[in-house]
Amino acid sequence: MQSSIRVFATRPACTALAAVLLFALPATMLHAEPASPEALAVGVAQLRHAIGQWNVTTAQFGEDGSVLSTMPGSYRFEWVVPDRVASGRSEIPELGTASGILFYVRERRATIEMVSVGADGHLWVMTGPIDGETRSTPPTPLADGGSMQLRFTRFNVEPDRFESRMEFTLDDGATWKPGNHQVFLRATAAPGD
Repeated sequence: MQSSIRVFATRPACTALAAVLLFALPATMLHAEPASPEALAVGVAQLRHAIGQWNVTTAQFGEDGSVLSTMPGSYRFEWVVPDRVASGRSEIPELGTASGILFYVRERRATIEMVSVGADGHLWVMTGPIDGETRSTPPTPLADGGSMQLRFTRFNVEPDRFESRMEFTLDDGATWKPGNHQVFLRATAAPGD
């Protein structure tokens, strides 16, 4: 009896907190259209395609667009929640870098997202339409007071190969410059192949 009195006594506080949280949510969350079955199928297909081990060659570009370096590396993805969430790891041994990755569909928001975090602890969140091949980060503040935004586009997609282009902007999207270009080649068959 005592625990039910506590729950009843806190119900007005919970209702007030829920109302505050509701008003604090961004408008896009409140009015988001869920993905159509066709769009959801495209997003799920992207996740399914990523599952497995990939050998990756990364070309880094300089300010003038010339290739500064080309480095081998690897990516690996496996299911956390089938057809919804994949976890991954990327490595570039030459740089001594590794990153943890989550790649997932957000059906209720009709988006597909990838998040990546490395040793520096910076969490990159890349979001795009669930049925698209381009994802971008929100603006990231820089030390000089400006901001940077990244845009990733997957293209030339084949069963065991695809390419990815990363671009960046320092002027809120007015101009985009090349950051890197990656070629992914499947090292092992995807589960179920």
